[in-house]
Amino acid sequence: MDLGGSTRLRSRLGRTTRWAAATPVTPPVGAGGEIGHVLVTADSISWLRRFLAEPAGATRVRQVTVQVRDWRPPRPEWAGRLGPLPGAYRQQVTLPRRSGTACVSVELKAAVALHDVLVAVLAALAPIRPLPRPASADVIALGAAPPWLAPSANHVAWSGPLPPNEEIRAHDLVLAADPGGVPSDPLLAAAVVAADRTGARVDDRTPAVLIDPAVANPIGRDISTTATAPGAALLLDADSTRAGWRLVGAGDRVLARGPLADVPLRADQLRAVAKIGKLRCAGLAGRAPDAEAALLAQLAATGVVLEVPELPPAVAGRLAAPLREVLAEPLPGVGADPLDWEIRAARQLRAALRGHGGAFALGEVVAGTFTGLAAPPSVSAILVTRRPEYVPDAVRYIAGQTYPELEIVLCLHGIEADDELRAKLADCGRPLEIFTAPPTLSFGEVMGAATARARGSLVTKFDDDDVYGPEHVWDLVLAREFSGATLVGKAAEFVYLQTLGVTVRRRAVPPETYGPPVAGGTMLMSRGDLEDVGGWRPVPRSVDRGLMDRVLRAGGLIYRTHPLGYIYERRAGGHTWDAGLDYFLRRSGQQWHGMPVNDEFGTTGRERVS
Repeated sequence: MDLGGSTRLRSRLGRTTRWAAATPVTPPVGAGGEIGHVLVTADSISWLRRFLAEPAGATRVRQVTVQVRDWRPPRPEWAGRLGPLPGAYRQQVTLPRRSGTACVSVELKAAVALHDVLVAVLAALAPIRPLPRPASADVIALGAAPPWLAPSANHVAWSGPLPPNEEIRAHDLVLAADPGGVPSDPLLAAAVVAADRTGARVDDRTPAVLIDPAVANPIGRDISTTATAPGAALLLDADSTRAGWRLVGAGDRVLARGPLADVPLRADQLRAVAKIGKLRCAGLAGRAPDAEAALLAQLAATGVVLEVPELPPAVAGRLAAPLREVLAEPLPGVGADPLDWEIRAARQLRAALRGHGGAFALGEVVAGTFTGLAAPPSVSAILVTRRPEYVPDAVRYIAGQTYPELEIVLCLHGIEADDELRAKLADCGRPLEIFTAPPTLSFGEVMGAATARARGSLVTKFDDDDVYGPEHVWDLVLAREFSGATLVGKAAEFVYLQTLGVTVRRRAVPPETYGPPVAGGTMLMSRGDLEDVGGWRPVPRSVDRGLMDRVLRAGGLIYRTHPLGYIYERRAGGHTWDAGLDYFLRRSGQQWHGMPVNDEFGTTGRERVS
């Protein structure tokens, strides 16, 4: 398929159809509604993801070859695996040594929708790791799948009548451009949602704007540079028939442009946005509220700070309330601390990803039918300690998280919880399990024992002597969703040196990047992935490093999100790993007396040192 203009070729396997992922196409269909061999060429992974939403995706095929011209692995030596594809009897994946053209070929015993083949192929070329859930809906998209629908073996495209099944409904959720034409038989569908390129809705409710976080996200962006990065303006064409937008930089230079209805954003547009720190959006008209809201939500999710002097009511009504609230706030003033700009960017991207990311927002759309699917995945916070005096503060940081589905597993290593400690923890407001592990067990063994008691789909490690802001767990869950990494965490960039009473900021590694290291007290991964790599090593120290090594050896990815909301604390009492204060003072930048306390870090009383 050459989606920039289609050319038909002949081959010994029968008719070959060639498309390139660029513009919508209507595929030629052979006898029986099938195509023998399809060649899909795309400039980038972003283009390939866009093709999933094309009408041609419902075409049934028996042989597919996918070529991605500008393919780059998320980190050197990474290679994915072809996703589940029943009936595949021959497959070949050819990747360049560093970057270049990647090629995946698949042959099938019986015809399958091209959309479903491409979902399997994407897993070999990009990290795709859906959020783990104990229950979820099978989704069928009639005709073209909307571009915000995450690639998954449980999300399929279909043309023609819904597949029948007398014993169990074929799918739980039907996405259709015309829900009125979908049968209401309960064995066919439990929920029918009107879906298009920008969003979805049930009945006559205001449509929810949905985006694909795997496309619109902050990967590669250092939000600490927001205050100093160049600014730009977002302009919409006055002629509503053209419905286009432009990003205009200094000297009226057009940095990127596109039609409003063209979602998701293209790779070249995202590259232009990545170079911008602040974007003034003064030209919103509200003539195409769904498309304008979808554009704003995507831009906000990248981490660029949006300034919206006037938000048309029709557009505002389609944005999630938290994002509307952030956009209504004034930007930091002249001479403001650069950290304030950074915090604004983080708050904005959180609101966009939580309120509009398909994995979270679609559950809200169908909550009336599937009440149990609206909640995000459950998380177990694991805290292992030998120091009972640290426990009340540590539990307070965990209990203060804004993440709704969170339990605490507290393991006291070689000590017992007395009545006074239990009384202090009794009203923490979270499900809390307390148990004691024998002192003879190594730290790794104790982490394994604590994990065995965890009930969450995701598990995250907290350390007893670090400081956590209220959005910390949400940051990790969002990072796992948009990065597709096996393990996510934050860098120990903000370090509080207790003996000096000073917090320093060290820029040792870039944020929003694949690859270790991450701070052990911030690691999050699914319970299933943790057990698949062998769990925790039974070692007395370097337990965190041991787990990261196992993830990498198993072919998994580690992703490091922004460092906000986490302060690594070095106390006078000593640590398992002690590099000395000089290690943290070298190459340090901004410093504060005490801690840089604000709502972001869950602290108060910030005083700048230098």
